[in-house]
Amino acid sequence: MGLRYTGIRVTDLPRSLRFYTECMGLRESRRGNGPHGGIWVLLTDPTTHQRLELNWYPPTSPYATPFRPGEGLDHLGFRVSDPAALVLRLRARGVRPALLPHQRGGVPGVYYLKDPDGHWIEIY
Repeated sequence: MGLRYTGIRVTDLPRSLRFYTECMGLRESRRGNGPHGGIWVLLTDPTTHQRLELNWYPPTSPYATPFRPGEGLDHLGFRVSDPAALVLRLRARGVRPALLPHQRGGVPGVYYLKDPDGHWIEIY
């Protein structure tokens, strides 16, 4: 047994794909059709090989139930070489902060932002 990927629900698949590929550097690995007209897209981090699955369901799908981001999924963590520079680029693209930057182990530079659906992203 082993954890293979994390799947999250998204409300606007093209918008979320742009965010995770253009802003966070993930690459699309595969995509397919899910039940009741849904679409899934598997993204892979080219460095760590971690995977994230984006799941979109049309309004008519029984899987398109209301959800409140952040209640079940706490956050996704991304380690980058220059967190402050990435955060500046993301903020310029309209990405919203979730918290003010704080320190981890006395070192400044842990940031929390929100993806287009309100899921928290940790950048350190």
